Amino acid sequence: MLNQPTGNLSQYLLKDVEIIQDQTGILSCKIQNPTPAIQANSYYFGHSKWAKNYFEACHRDEKFIDLWQAVIGSWCDKIVVDIGCGPGNLYASLRENCGEPRLLLGVDVSYGALQMAEKLGYMPILADAQNLPFVCEFADMVMLNACLHHCDDMAKVLREAGRLVRPGGLLITDHDPQRSAYNFRGLGFLLWQIRLPFYRLLKRGGHSTPEEQFWSIATEVHHQPGDGVTPELYYEILKPLGFQVELYPHNHTVGVEVLRGNYGKSSWKCRVAQRLSGINPNTPEAALSLMCVARRKI
Repeated sequence: MLNQPTGNLSQYLLKDVEIIQDQTGILSCKIQNPTPAIQANSYYFGHSKWAKNYFEACHRDEKFIDLWQAVIGSWCDKIVVDIGCGPGNLYASLRENCGEPRLLLGVDVSYGALQMAEKLGYMPILADAQNLPFVCEFADMVMLNACLHHCDDMAKVLREAGRLVRPGGLLITDHDPQRSAYNFRGLGFLLWQIRLPFYRLLKRGGHSTPEEQFWSIATEVHHQPGDGVTPELYYEILKPLGFQVELYPHNHTVGVEVLRGNYGKSSWKCRVAQRLSGINPNTPEAALSLMCVARRKI
């Protein structure tokens, strides 16, 4: 049930999903299973100060823009879905270089974050990424930046995202921790554990106070030693859906060169922790993130 949908959005929504629209224009789907992860993401990204800190600190640097612009090219006159959009970092970073989409849908579990994203130009929809309210194969681009590791079931979210992409369309994910880079053991694991007080001391984004740090970490359910994304996750989920999958490991330190196999170097702290854990930091398996660029075959 949809109460007066904005524009022609109703053609992209499943008919049997109950959706309400409030006076601000935000569409909301009932979240059937509000897990601790969903509640943490809703609370953290809905906190006005913390969301602002995140918006200003994350995914806004030149290397990020350089890489994503090279992958996207232009999204003018395209239907774009940003899953786990948060307060709108992705569009805020890329709008000057990639143009204006015909329709930009932002999906998140945090109402407060969606309010911020709406002001930037998103059409906001509150929904669980594991159970999206959209029809299949309607989007030209579906993007998940720093999203999968915040979700309980990464495989289910990736499958849901994939079904939205039209033939010939793109699915892009990035900034999810690569499992093989975070297999910390022994002294390496100890170094990983004691990083948090230093983050607070530096007032790093998401860590300016103990409370903010607690909730920031609570949102990242798959960002811990022995967890994260793997190449197999992308191949096993996306190839059966008809995608050609390209994976690009990187350390967030180079831009478009990532697409040419230059994954850069991580910080000395990460490299030391990896060395202490028996991980060679000069390998693609040690790269902190794994970017996926998948095009659905026509």
